[in-house]
Amino acid sequence: MTDKEEFDGQNDFNREGAPDTEVGGIAGDRLRSIIERVERLEEERKALAEDIKDIFTEAKSAGFDVKIIKQIIRERKQDPADREEAETLLAIYKHAIGM
Repeated sequence: MTDKEEFDGQNDFNREGAPDTEVGGIAGDRLRSIIERVERLEEERKALAEDIKDIFTEAKSAGFDVKIIKQIIRERKQDPADREEAETLLAIYKHAIGM
C-alpha cells in the first residue's frame, strides 16, 4: 500500500471508491441501524400512548373514574409486599392526623 492509498483523515472513501461506513472508529451502518430502530420504537410508543388515551376516554364515558383506574394500575405493578407496606403506612399516617 502506498502513502496515497492510506487513509489520510481527509477522505471518506475506501480503496474501491465506495463511501466508507466507518469514520473515526464509528461504524456508520451500525449507528444508522440503531437510530432507525429507536425511531421505530418511539413511533410505536406514541401509537400505544394514543391507544391508552382512547381506552381511558372510553372508561370515562362509561362512568369510571380514570384517576382511580390509573391508581389501581400503578398498584398492580407493585410487589404485593411493597403494596401492603404502603397501604399500612398510609393507614398509620391517616390515623396520626385524625382521618
